[in-house]
Formats: sequence, C-alpha cells, structure tokens
Amino acid sequence: MSVMSAPEPNAEALGPLEEEIKELLIRTLELEDITVSDIVSTEPLFEDGLGLDSIDALEIGLMLQEKFDVVIDAEDESTKVHFASVANLAKFVHHNRAAS
Repeated sequence: MSVMSAPEPNAEALGPLEEEIKELLIRTLELEDITVSDIVSTEPLFEDGLGLDSIDALEIGLMLQEKFDVVIDAEDESTKVHFASVANLAKFVHHNRAAS
C-alpha cells in the first residue's frame, strides 16, 4: 500500500507566507535596521545568514506555534532543516497547517 504525500507547494504559492514569516521574524526578534526585503527567503537564518542563534531559534519556535498553531518537536532531526531558512519555515508551516 503506497501513501501519497501532498504535492510540494511552488515558491509562488508560498510567497505571501514567506513575507508574513519575515515580518514576524523582524517583529519577534526585534531586528533593527532590517526590512522584509533585506531577508532572502533561501538564505540561512543562522550563522552566516542573518546570524541568528539558539535563543532566537526558541523565540521563532514559540512564535510559529502561537501564530500558526503548529507543533514543533525539538528532538526531531528534521527541525534543524525546517529552521534553516524562511523558505523552509514556510514549507513547514504550510504542510503542518494542511495536516491539522
């Protein structure tokens, strides 16, 4: 028995969600002097990208749970992948909202 997975959303479909996540990141993390257009959806959020750290990751997780009612499992290996970029966060939120 095969299980069909949901089709991968295209970048255009996730655009508004990515923009919303960027706005939430700026507000939640109080990123002064950074605008939505400064954040490239596919670039890393941590280290070389925006330079966020583990405390920021916790704040992002709480923000996503509160705003989008998604469950984040800190022990799950894929969580690191979901938090790698805005694009990945948007895919994660999209899939988890659709699943609930």
